[in-house]
Amino acid sequence: MIFNSFDFFVFLPIVFCAYWFILKKHLKSQNVLLLIASYVFYGWWDWRFLSLIMLSTVVDYFVGLQIFKNEDAKIRKRWLRISVLFNLGLLGFFKYFNFFIDSWVDAFNSIGYQMDYYSLNIILPVGISFYTFQTMSYSLDISKRKLEPTKDFIAFATFVAFFPQLVAGPIERASNLLPQFFKKRKFDYNTAVDGARQMLWGLFKKIVIADNCAPYVNDIFQNYSDYSSGTLILGVVVFAFQIYADFSGYTDIAIGVAKLFGFNFKRNFNYPYFSTNISDFWKRWHISLSSWLNDYVFTPLAIEYRDYKKYGIFLALFLTFLISGLWHGAGWNYIVWGGLHGLFYIPVIFSKKRFSSISSNKINSKNKSTLRDFPKMVLTFAMVCFTYIFFRAINLTEAINLNKAIINGLITNNIFDIKIPDIRIVLFIPCLILIEWLQREKAYGLDLQKVNSTVLRWVIYFILISVIIIFGAKAQSFIYFQF
Repeated sequence: MIFNSFDFFVFLPIVFCAYWFILKKHLKSQNVLLLIASYVFYGWWDWRFLSLIMLSTVVDYFVGLQIFKNEDAKIRKRWLRISVLFNLGLLGFFKYFNFFIDSWVDAFNSIGYQMDYYSLNIILPVGISFYTFQTMSYSLDISKRKLEPTKDFIAFATFVAFFPQLVAGPIERASNLLPQFFKKRKFDYNTAVDGARQMLWGLFKKIVIADNCAPYVNDIFQNYSDYSSGTLILGVVVFAFQIYADFSGYTDIAIGVAKLFGFNFKRNFNYPYFSTNISDFWKRWHISLSSWLNDYVFTPLAIEYRDYKKYGIFLALFLTFLISGLWHGAGWNYIVWGGLHGLFYIPVIFSKKRFSSISSNKINSKNKSTLRDFPKMVLTFAMVCFTYIFFRAINLTEAINLNKAIINGLITNNIFDIKIPDIRIVLFIPCLILIEWLQREKAYGLDLQKVNSTVLRWVIYFILISVIIIFGAKAQSFIYFQF
């Protein structure tokens, strides 16, 4: 089941009404309802993979209890290894098994040794990269004595499977989300309205912008040899807005749905295309993942390599981004994408006296981007777009060929021979940029809590809903479902 489907718009009101009108006085029953609803939501895609999320839940629930009750550090580490190896093993088999086998065979073939092999027809379970990281961080935090495990299995299972963020994040930490399942929740009209408003904004970004960009981007990347360098560059830029509108749109809907049920998720996007350098970008883009990698990968590596000073920091950061690339997809193009982001950090690391983290959840309005930062924003956006070529391409070979096509086109001076995209793209991407620029101090683009005019608010809602109905493209799955 996906947010932009008819099924979801039937499912959500049913769960909402049962949650607030039937079970509003029974916290435990509300949690049970959310757990059942979450399993229905996930099983709607393929019920067979419910066993994986249930197994992951059971393993980390019991491992967390064992880690906490043992004072012996060695025993705690043994239990922690069970959680880490299980989650990474689950992720490794379903997501990377064929990739590693193919890479192994290709390596032998390159030296003249031919190997016969069979690849498995493995279906990638939706959301596995997200919920494995979420449950693994639970065990890691307990082992560091940052968190006490819960003995309420229902609450923990609901935390793992909570449907708004199950399949594409945000990757919620137990320290933030799990305690919310133990607090009595009261319906708050203003919070619910704010949640519905954020859902509307997310749907606008997904249905009107991302889904309208998709056909143009797909055509450019599939037939890159037929187009000029100008068209290819424009195709990459349009993809940048497609993936942003798609992924941040999903996040807005997820956060909005959570608000309808009285839950608060951490912010996952903070207007990333207004970033002034690559470090700033990763403090604004997919914050839940970058902060997860910062805490559980970069920081331990930085401590390990601290004797090498800034070179050690760069090594730790570069390895972290390689892992980030691999997390996004089982392909060398994703690893190169991550490596490029790591390389782009070099000026940031060596130009600062102290570099301590990749990401931050803090929203610093004092350091908001201004028009004076426009050249830096353009340069950062261009760097990010260059990496998107590797991210969007089918494989590394296609990414290299597309880069060659752009360079050859620039040499032959065919940059101005451009295939113009659909008028909806031309109109709505600038509108998105303008709205988010004006709202860049707010939590999301349609945050109208300080707008006192009820009439004005409803006019804006009416316009957005009309635009979604009139200009909405054919519904497509969210891009990050494949990760």
